Amino acid sequence: MFRSLSSLVPSVDDLLSLEVEELAGVLLLHLNDHESGFNHKGGINYNNFFNAPVRQDYESKQSDVNQALMEALAWLRSAGLLVEKAGLTGGWFFVSRRGRQILSRDDYAAYRKAGLLPKNQLHPLIASKVYPAFMRGEYDTAIFQAFREVEVAVRDAGKFGPDDYGTKLMRDGFKIGEKKGQPAAPGPLTDTALPVAEQEAMANLFAGGIGLYKNPQSHRHVPTLPEDAAEVIVFASQLLRIVDRLKP
Repeated sequence: MFRSLSSLVPSVDDLLSLEVEELAGVLLLHLNDHESGFNHKGGINYNNFFNAPVRQDYESKQSDVNQALMEALAWLRSAGLLVEKAGLTGGWFFVSRRGRQILSRDDYAAYRKAGLLPKNQLHPLIASKVYPAFMRGEYDTAIFQAFREVEVAVRDAGKFGPDDYGTKLMRDGFKIGEKKGQPAAPGPLTDTALPVAEQEAMANLFAGGIGLYKNPQSHRHVPTLPEDAAEVIVFASQLLRIVDRLKP
């Protein structure tokens, strides 16, 4: 179906108010509709693109629109969604294979969310059990699940019982191996090769993470932005990798 820019964003003022990433998504939908129609070489030429009749959608502010579209084109190229056409000169490009998979606003929203939380960089437990909730936009649920995995991992690695949980479990699991200069029994996950101050910092790190990010999610709805949720989930992923390294 032919989708002009003005059919996707009827108001020129609305179009010019879009952030470059948002306008890039609109432009990509437009390019996917029209790529084969701009020229006989199976690509799009910058000059032809801006001189084509469909570029006169917003006559009152067309020059401003063209500048904004150039910014959006640059963003699409940097993201690998537009690629320069090999063997041709004069500004020819085409929509990449990944770009051709984005055929709706929902597709583009999912693409942008996936970029906030790269799945291949996450701990396997987070990638399999938490990532789907994040992609559905259930950010509070995803954060709770991420730190529940941390809690379960510490309980299993330290051989604690089912009634051990929360910040106390973290304190017991990473209990420091020295108290007031006297040797003490360390926790099962305590890295006794570290200085005492760093052992205590590790216990604080895990207890603070569970107390701040898991417990509030258990008791009340905590609204989150996708950017914030992604950063917190990556933190949980790092805690799981520390548990993997320290477990007996």
